[in-house]
Formats: sequence, C-alpha cells, structure tokens
Amino acid sequence: MKEYTLKNTSFKIRYHDFPGSETAILFIHGLGCAGSFDYPNVASQPEVSNHRRILIDLLGAGYSDKPRDFTYTIQEHANYLLDFVNELKLDRFILFGHSLGGSVALTLAAMCEEKVSQLILTEANLDSGGGFTTKVIASFEQSEFISTGFAEMIHENKVNSNELWAACFSNWLPQAAYQASKSAVEGQTPSWREILYGLSCPKTFIFGEKNMSDPDANILADHRIRIDKVKDAGHSMAWENPEDLARAIMTSINVVRD
Repeated sequence: MKEYTLKNTSFKIRYHDFPGSETAILFIHGLGCAGSFDYPNVASQPEVSNHRRILIDLLGAGYSDKPRDFTYTIQEHANYLLDFVNELKLDRFILFGHSLGGSVALTLAAMCEEKVSQLILTEANLDSGGGFTTKVIASFEQSEFISTGFAEMIHENKVNSNELWAACFSNWLPQAAYQASKSAVEGQTPSWREILYGLSCPKTFIFGEKNMSDPDANILADHRIRIDKVKDAGHSMAWENPEDLARAIMTSINVVRD
C-alpha cells in the first residue's frame, strides 16, 4: 500500500498501485466502501492484469486518514484526486466509479477530460436526491448521525445480512459519510448526468443483472452510452461477482480498441 499527502495539508490517502504495461485504471469506490476492500479481487482477475490498477481509499474511508477538519463533499474529493492523478503523472487513464464514487468520478472527469481515455461507471449516482442509503443518512442532522445514526446503520445492516458492507462502513469517519451523502442528495450544477452526456470519451454504464429493470438502462443507451451487466449480481457487484465485473471492464476496453 502507498500513500499520497493532500496539498497544503498533512492528510494522507492510501492506495494500492498494481503494475501493468497497459493504460492505468483508477478505481473510485462508493459510499461505505473502500478501494482496498472492494477491488483487489477484481483487479487480480486475469482479464485486467495487463493494466496498471490504482485502488484508492477516499479520505475518511478505509485505510486513508480521517480528519475532522475537512469538508467531505463530492467536489472536495474530486479536487484532491485531480492533484493525485497529476502527481502520478497519469497523462491518460481509464476512470472507474461505483455508486457515489461515480459522482466523484464524473466531477473529476469534468476537471481533466483531456486525461480520461475512457469512463466506466457501475450504477453511478447521476442525479440530485441520491440513492436509498444516501437519503437515509442525509435525513439526519449531522450531530445526530455521528452520535447515534452511524452505529444504528451498521447494526441494521448486520442484522439484515449486509455484513460485508457494514464491516467496511464501520471504518468510515461518520462525518465523512454524512457530508458525502448530503452532497449527493443536494446535487450540483452541472449535474453528474449532464457531465456524463457531455463527455466526449467512450462511456460504459454497468448494472448488476438484478437491477437491469432500472429505467436508466434505456435512457443512457439513447444517449450513446454503452450498457453492460454483471450476471448474478445486484448493486454490490464487486463482491457478488468480481470475475464478471472484471470481464465487463475488459469488454468495455476492448470495444474501444476495436
């Protein structure tokens, strides 16, 4: 594991950087998750092993620092990630974002479009209002979520057999989860959907097979965004079927090459 210190701070994000001769893939995880937790099993699949694979833990999550004097909006995450890709001298890279991490990825892509050779999203948050979990978190006052809501949510997910997510979420700073969720619910201008439609690079949106009834499957296809699915999986496809997620990522890359 490596680390990067954010500019003008002592805060460090930590990440895995697996070598490969092909274009780097930068993985940005979703709410309650961590690159170090979600993506090693995806990154180790032979389909993607020729690519450099960079798996970050966002600030406030996983093994990264958890400062309380940081504002954990989606824009602020994208700001330090832009510095990060510049520090790594990633002149061209494939950008992958899952769920709320998809919002971060889209915000980052808008800031360095010339560097993004391809965008791959898995059930990314595209609109204000957020998803189910972000809405629940944002419904609290911040102090209430930190004092009781965070622990309650971890307990409820353990009881409801969502133990992997609960285990990873327990390593988040509650403030980071709250502020990121609030940011997702409030949205931004331009919206993440507008950014997605406006990007000129090749774009793929991947659903878990169990969620293919989502109306966005047709809406996004109408906007010339390639659609794929991960079989036998729902939203947490990196855990549910990492082999087929790696296949879907590589299929997207090969379509562009062809």
